[in-house]
Amino acid sequence: MPPQPPKRAGLWPGSLAGRTALVLLLALTVIQAAGLTIHALDRVDLQRFSQGREISARAISAWRTVILAPPQRRAQMLAQLELPVGLTATLDDAPLARPELPSIPATMAGMLRLDLVGQGPPRFRPREIITSWSPRGPTFLVSLRLPSGEWLNLNIQLPPPRPWHSETFLIAFAAMTLAGGLLIWWAVRRLTLPVRALAAAAERLGRDVNAPPLPENGPSEVATAAHAFNTMAERIRRFVGDRTQMLAAIGHDLRTPITRLRLRAEFMEDDEQRRKMLSDLEEMEAMVAATLAFARDDSATEPNVALDLAALCRTVLDEAADAHLDLAEAIAYEGPERLVVQARPVAMKRAIANLVGNALAYGGAARIALAAPGTHGQPLRILVEDDGPGIPDEELETVFQPFRRLETSRNRETGGTGLGLPIARNIIRAHGGDVVLRNRPAGGLAAVVTLPA
Repeated sequence: MPPQPPKRAGLWPGSLAGRTALVLLLALTVIQAAGLTIHALDRVDLQRFSQGREISARAISAWRTVILAPPQRRAQMLAQLELPVGLTATLDDAPLARPELPSIPATMAGMLRLDLVGQGPPRFRPREIITSWSPRGPTFLVSLRLPSGEWLNLNIQLPPPRPWHSETFLIAFAAMTLAGGLLIWWAVRRLTLPVRALAAAAERLGRDVNAPPLPENGPSEVATAAHAFNTMAERIRRFVGDRTQMLAAIGHDLRTPITRLRLRAEFMEDDEQRRKMLSDLEEMEAMVAATLAFARDDSATEPNVALDLAALCRTVLDEAADAHLDLAEAIAYEGPERLVVQARPVAMKRAIANLVGNALAYGGAARIALAAPGTHGQPLRILVEDDGPGIPDEELETVFQPFRRLETSRNRETGGTGLGLPIARNIIRAHGGDVVLRNRPAGGLAAVVTLPA
């Protein structure tokens, strides 16, 4: 059976180009996400630094306003200050910051630059500074004691960072990913084009040994692979040619002694022995002809042409009905009136005739059902059914082996040469299809031929 492409596992693409593009796209997405995350973290640090500098400047401004204002106007002037979001300043008789609470971390204290307050002139320095903070929020409390004994309480609540606050961030990310994905897909398709060309050339070579060679251009690896493939194809053609010549010589050499034996048998006086010898020679000549035809495969050199497969099936059945008048009523065709395909006419007729002859010889009937290709990639199908006893399931595949016959008497009237089915399968596979046997549930055997659409 011809090798089938592997099935896809989940979302994993089946093609090399698809897998490479998916891996590169995922790598690009991960790299972009990592780079943007680093950028966002740096932006958070910058936002924190900017917020700290602004809050520090306004806090120092609030302290100076309070320390310089007359005592009776301090609360009023403090209320008139424009403070940034997250900073509130109040004058109280007691500090909000508690010594028993955790003190502000050194990094945050350095960012708020609280040391500047204590480095001013002696009359501007606070008598006491208490700091504390709560991780909830987080909330930072700074209490500065004025010379008059009042406390300037600063409540600092840093707003949460907004690393992705840009409205166009997601659009930019999607646009970059899409652009990178399109570029990756284009590049991968270009890079894997030689692989697809090599696969197509291998398939053509399997159907036609005289298929044209691959162009040996492109990158060095591609050119080397194309040259190796062309060399292999040439060796196969030479091997097939040598084998064909050898078989032609064998056929010629075998026919000569068979002809001499036939002439000598005519002079035998015993009529019964003469009849048996002529029958044996006829059987020997037929077996030699069938063997040479199977090994030579003359149809390999026949060109593909537009062929009406429906008409060909009806022709084969009509010829079979003429040759088996007693079975004419058991011969039937079902299918479209016309179905044109690209095929080798002589070879295809021989394959179908072999299947029909097999059905008539062993099943007493031959019904062909031809089904056109489906719209979803289903192959063209030819079904040849008979009404015979069928064959054991374990023999359904072995009967396609050359000279394999279920009837072992070696009598051509009952067992044939054992080459009909192998020849039919070789021809069908040369067309890119296959043929298998199945036992029918209602009795009989069915030969199922599938051909590419």
